[in-house]
Amino acid sequence: QVQLVESGGGLVQAGGSLRLSCAASGGTNSNYAKGWFRQAPGKEREFVAAISRSGITTYYADSVKGRFTISRDNAKNTVYLQMNSLKPEDTAVYYCAASLRPVSSGPKAEYDYWGQGTQVTVSS
Repeated sequence: QVQLVESGGGLVQAGGSLRLSCAASGGTNSNYAKGWFRQAPGKEREFVAAISRSGITTYYADSVKGRFTISRDNAKNTVYLQMNSLKPEDTAVYYCAASLRPVSSGPKAEYDYWGQGTQVTVSS
């Protein structure tokens, strides 16, 4: 059983940056593709970014492409989401997820484990 714990959320002004971290325990980090999702109030959880087991392949939602970067450090069992040029519409709870697949381009059903989420609030 894999446990995922997100950190790094907070309040930031529009145009600012945050880096989210997701620490994994209970499994071998390199066995899982990882993804970030977000859920704003009243909306469904949506895909943000994903990275393959090896870290070579990445996917991004169109809304964050060019602003967000996903990366991973398998030695530290951690995946990161660097968020730059933040906008008020990026405000949401951000969730880390792990998939047993070698890579996933985003469908929630492909992810097997989820963290509890971290709040990101972007003020205008």
